[in-house]
Amino acid sequence: MSERRLRLELRPSPLLASALVAAHAAAAACALLALPGVPGALLAAALAALGAASAWSRALLRAGASVRALELAGSEAIVFLASGDSFRAQVAERRYVSRLVVTLVLRHPVRRTILVARDMLGGDLFRRLRIWALWGRLPAVAAKQLSA
Repeated sequence: MSERRLRLELRPSPLLASALVAAHAAAAACALLALPGVPGALLAAALAALGAASAWSRALLRAGASVRALELAGSEAIVFLASGDSFRAQVAERRYVSRLVVTLVLRHPVRRTILVARDMLGGDLFRRLRIWALWGRLPAVAAKQLSA
């Protein structure tokens, strides 16, 4: 009997990118207020650059190490990167699931956290990902029944 797998092709998320840039811009503004002068300006510039880099890599999926697709089955995931590489990984039990995002922690062979925003997948696939993240397995019903 073959195990069911869920393949998720991730799309870039402009909303997540905006949130990352806004959060880093707020941190940069706080750094400028708390540390005036050249050191504060350098710290603010570094925080702004970090926000742009994280948005580019994690939300817009433009870096070579960006996760472009996931294939889930049981507690295992096959991670497909934008560079064309792929690897198998164990997904940790600790997961965060909400209406807007799902966070998956990979623990073996690499330690990495993957954040999947709602707009990175279609509604039905995001719902199936949430179910998998909560239960650790795919539902036994047909996909048509889930969308009802």
